[in-house]
Formats: sequence, C-alpha cells, structure tokens
Amino acid sequence: MSAKKSTTKKKTNVTRASVIEQYMNFVLEEERTPKSVYKFCKDQNITEAEFYTFFGSFDGLRKEIWNQFFDESMKLAHKNKEYDSFNNQEKMLTFFYTFFEMLTLNRSYVLFALQEEKDMMRNLSQLKGLRKRIKEFSATLIENRNEEKNFKLLKHPVSVFSEGAWLQTLFILKYWMEDSSPSFEKTDIVIEKSVRAIFDVFETTPLESVVDFGKFLWKDKMN
Repeated sequence: MSAKKSTTKKKTNVTRASVIEQYMNFVLEEERTPKSVYKFCKDQNITEAEFYTFFGSFDGLRKEIWNQFFDESMKLAHKNKEYDSFNNQEKMLTFFYTFFEMLTLNRSYVLFALQEEKDMMRNLSQLKGLRKRIKEFSATLIENRNEEKNFKLLKHPVSVFSEGAWLQTLFILKYWMEDSSPSFEKTDIVIEKSVRAIFDVFETTPLESVVDFGKFLWKDKMN
C-alpha cells in the first residue's frame, strides 16, 4: 500500500490575531464573507471551539477588527516621545493621521467591509466599538481642557464634543474612501482642517476655521 501525499495544512497556534488575519485574507481572496463559521473553520484548519474562544460570531469578529485599528493606532501614537506634551488638538491630529494610515494599509478590506451591503446602516453597525472608543478618547481630551477652566460657564459640554468627534470621524472616513489623490494627501488636508474646526467651535473664534474648511471642500468638489 503506497503512502499518499498529505494535503492537510500544517496546524498553527490559534490566536485572536491569527483568526482576524485569516478572516481578512478570506474576504479579500474570495471577495465575499464566509457563509458559516463551520465552513470557515474547516477551510482554515481550525476548530469551531477555537474560533468561539475569541469571537461569538462573524459580527463580533468584524467589530473587533475596527477595535484593533483604533487600539493599534493609539499604541503607535503614544510611541511618539512628544505625544504626552502635545496639546489636545495635537493629540487628536496625531490620532487621526495614524488611524487613517492604518486604514490605508488595509484599504482593500476596509472598502469591502463598508461597501458590502447596499444598506449603509448595516455596514456601519460594525463600527459600534470604534464609536465608543473614539467618543471616550475625545471626551478625555475635552475633560482635560475643562479642568483648566475656573468658571462653569466656560466649560465645554463633553457629550456634545465627543459626539461631534465621532461624526467628524465618519465624515473623514467617507472622504478618504472617495479620495483619489496621491498618497491620499487631500484626506490629510481634511483631517487638519476638520480637527482645527471642531476645536475652534469650542473656543472663541469658530467662524474662521469653519469657513476655511468649507472653502476647501467647495474647491475640491468643483475640481
């Protein structure tokens, strides 16, 4: 009896990161999402038990991918030795620049994930964890700013600012998805101007930044 050549994939150590990588690779190579956890695990040579150790469903996995984009961006931002000395606006700028660099590295997956369903709200449901993280991050920035103010009337509403930061994120994300400029340089301009605008809304001279931002968007639209 002759020995048959084994076609079984070599078993590797299963981690949260490895399952995410396998899922993203599957989506990009197959241009679709897996039909079932069972079939996905069989194709990837892992057990369902191993999958469910980290994720309760594909929905949970998709949300975790966006959470990881945020977490990794914050880690990279904090590696800048000057980060702690930055003012709040500079910290938010650093985060957004880093976050969108992270998305650019994974652009093919991000575009697929956000355009998979015709219903945009279904696509955005995977961003729930990201929304929570960005609101918490921006809330911390404005709370720190409020601590510097002695009078209650001069303090800024944290909930309004954090929700504004999230809406700003969605706006930049949509712009980035449609940006065809080299190295997405126009997205960098949008980040700089929109961050300056949202901070100035809570300071004394909001009109100049908002008008400046509006002019840029109008000029870009006309071109």
